[in-house]
Amino acid sequence: MIKQVKIGELRIGMYVHKLEASWIDHPFLRNQFKIKQISDISKIRKSAIKVVYIDTDKGLDIEQQPAVEQSAATVQAETVADRKTISSDPQNSLQEEIVKANQVRLEAGRVITDIMADARLGKQIETERVTPVVEDMLASIFRNQDAFLGLTRIRQMDQYTFEHSVSVSALMIAFAKKLQLDQSTIWELGVGGILHDVGKLQVPEKILNKPGRLTDQEFDVMRGHVGFGYKLIDEAESIPKRAQQVILQHHERLNGTGYPGRLSGEEISLYGKMAAIVDVYDAITSDRVYHKGKLPSLVLRQLVEWSDEGDFDAELVQRFIQCVGIYPVGSLVVLESQRLAVVVASPQKALLNPVLKVIYDLRKQRLIPPEVLDLTDPVAGSRDRIVKPVTPDEYSINIEDYLSH
Repeated sequence: MIKQVKIGELRIGMYVHKLEASWIDHPFLRNQFKIKQISDISKIRKSAIKVVYIDTDKGLDIEQQPAVEQSAATVQAETVADRKTISSDPQNSLQEEIVKANQVRLEAGRVITDIMADARLGKQIETERVTPVVEDMLASIFRNQDAFLGLTRIRQMDQYTFEHSVSVSALMIAFAKKLQLDQSTIWELGVGGILHDVGKLQVPEKILNKPGRLTDQEFDVMRGHVGFGYKLIDEAESIPKRAQQVILQHHERLNGTGYPGRLSGEEISLYGKMAAIVDVYDAITSDRVYHKGKLPSLVLRQLVEWSDEGDFDAELVQRFIQCVGIYPVGSLVVLESQRLAVVVASPQKALLNPVLKVIYDLRKQRLIPPEVLDLTDPVAGSRDRIVKPVTPDEYSINIEDYLSH
């Protein structure tokens, strides 16, 4: 069956029957082809093409959703026809990728800052600006996840709203990669992550940054940011469905206590459940005007407790922990040898034994020449172990210095 679809509804696995444009106005050699990679969709978005027709007999239909959306428990068991299994092996070393990752992170920050400035004025979102920066984030995370996620630990308190948006986008991409979702879906979740809080710029600043507890009336206003954001993205036709689910459902809770729809259980999409976990994790680990960020390991423990209480999907929480690690890249830890070390890699098969860069002697109270210590190594790992995580502020240590060298 031939169907007309919106550009934002295209995804890997669909078969393009016709592009509503002359052949000189689009970047493809043929008018008919199967979408095999995210770059195919990107080319269509960047071209003058406004209408696409798909053939559902030769590819995926618009209504078809991956089986993982029905239940988080099927993430490992189900094999979706159009899913592209993604290797978790990094293609670049941390040092090779960190410079590129930082450039992408800064550009993403500039884009979301501009978009939110428009949102404050009630202007329509220029979604075409989001597309390339999320693609660059996805590419960087696929090359070396540790580099980009390590940089998300380096934050400025007064830039929380913007940096939180970039971090949520990066974490959604890494989380979706861990679940082995197809690249088109991963890109859409990255878009949803970077735009998930766009409605907050229509919340009065005195409420947004209030140092004390919000009154019931103020909290009602704060909860309105989801509706504000959804209205803004609903007017932008090119925002894909899964991105919309992230924006609309990231404050919903499995037990029905969330907002704005008080959805529960399977009423919440897989992507909404993922976004709820990511949003809370990043928010609580970040310093804010009225809140000192907690250590990631403590927040991960809280997420497990909250999943036991029914707030979050327990299996997805476990998969998220596997994604970021017990000691995420960029964490500072105390070793049994009375030294400080920065986590520079978090092997997913050895969450309690990351790769470290030892940098400080606590007995002598001084910096020491950096030394790589791989706790997964049977010999090196037997000589030392992590005692506890600490905050870099306690020792005036700039984590970025040790990630990039």
